Amino acid sequence: MRNGKKYDTEKLRWDLLPISPIRQVIRVLMYGAKKYGDYNWEQVEDPKPRYYNACMRHLTAGIQKTNDSESGLPHLAHAICNLIFLLEFELTQKKEKKDDN
Repeated sequence: MRNGKKYDTEKLRWDLLPISPIRQVIRVLMYGAKKYGDYNWEQVEDPKPRYYNACMRHLTAGIQKTNDSESGLPHLAHAICNLIFLLEFELTQKKEKKDDN
């Protein structure tokens, strides 16, 4: 019987995250980096409506067909990337506002 202690009950549970979909999202990010350059997504002007629109285009296309015709990667992975970008902008803005106070 093991009696060791580890105080990690409040830490992130990475084991709950399915990795296969994350790999597809990373492939989309790599495709975008090759096409546009690393971290180009951060430099896009007026990003929130543009990434929202891109997300919705991929979501609606993903209902009809699985993969994006240009990248060959799943539309849903593209949509998830756009959602991640939107969340990053939201979290960054909240942090900047908090830091300004």
